Amino acid sequence: MDKRRHLLQLCVAAFSNGYLYGLTQNRLFTGWSKRLCLPGLHCYSCPLATTACPLGSLQASLAARDLGSFFYVAGMLALFGSVLGRFVCGWLCPFGLLQELLHKIPFGPKLRRLPGERALRATKFAFLGFLCVLLPLFALDAFGFGKDWFCAYVCPAGTLEGGLLYAVWNEGLRPMLSWLFAWKLFLLVALLLICLVVYRPFCRYFCPLGALYGMGNHLSPIRLRWDERKCTHCGRCHVACPMDLDPARSGQMSLCIRCGKCAAACPEGALSLTTRRCSAGSKVPAQGAASTDA
Repeated sequence: MDKRRHLLQLCVAAFSNGYLYGLTQNRLFTGWSKRLCLPGLHCYSCPLATTACPLGSLQASLAARDLGSFFYVAGMLALFGSVLGRFVCGWLCPFGLLQELLHKIPFGPKLRRLPGERALRATKFAFLGFLCVLLPLFALDAFGFGKDWFCAYVCPAGTLEGGLLYAVWNEGLRPMLSWLFAWKLFLLVALLLICLVVYRPFCRYFCPLGALYGMGNHLSPIRLRWDERKCTHCGRCHVACPMDLDPARSGQMSLCIRCGKCAAACPEGALSLTTRRCSAGSKVPAQGAASTDA
C-alpha cells in the first residue's frame, strides 16, 4: 500500500509544482490552474507552482478582505475535510511525502513520540486560529490590510519551495535576504532534522491543514473499520501505526492519516480501510482517546 500512496503523492507533487519553465525564467505561473486549490500543503509562491495552496489562499483572502475568495477557499476546505479528512495528509500531500522519505533514512533512534506530546499536538490548532485566521483579520497595516502570517513566518513548505529555491537559483536575490529568511531557514532545517527520528513531525504537531482535516475525519466516509469478532488484541496494529495510535481504540482520531499500515499488519484481517458502511460484527473504532490525543 505504501508504494501506491507514494506514487499518488508524487503525481500530486508533479501536478502542483511542475512548472519547470518558470524556474528557468524566474517568474511565477499565472495560468488558470493557479486559482485551483489542491488539498495538500505546497507553496503557491514557488516558481514551479501551478496551483494554489488552500492554507495560503485562506490567509490571503482574509488579509485582503476578499469575501468572494474567502467563501471559495472555505468551501473547498470544508469539502476536502468532510469528504477526505486526513486521507489528504496520508495520500495527497507532497510535504507529507518529503517527511516520510526523510524518516526512512537510517539515522539515529526512531522515536514513537516526543516529550510533551499532548501539548505539541495542540500547537497546530493554535497556529490555525491565531496565525491563519485572527492575525490576518485583525493585525492590519496602515492601509487596512492584513498579511499571511503563517506563510510569512512559519511555513516550511514556503521556505523550501519558494524562498530557498529562489535563493539558490537567482543570485540577484541573495543580497536582499533578511533575518526573516534566516529564521525560516532555521525552522526548516530543524524540522527536517526532527523528521529523521520522528515520523511526520510537522503533520503531527504544527500543520494547520492537519488540524482542519483532522476535524473532518469524523465526517469523512474514508475510515478505518474494525471487526471485533476477528480481533485478538495482539497489539500489532499499534506497533505498526507510525502516528503511535491504537486503531482498536481510536481509529477515528484526528491524528489518523489513513495510511493503512495498521490494516496491513493485522494477521487476522480485523482492520480495513474502507468507504463502506460497517457490517454486522464490525464497527468504526471507538474514540476513547480522541479528546486527549487530538
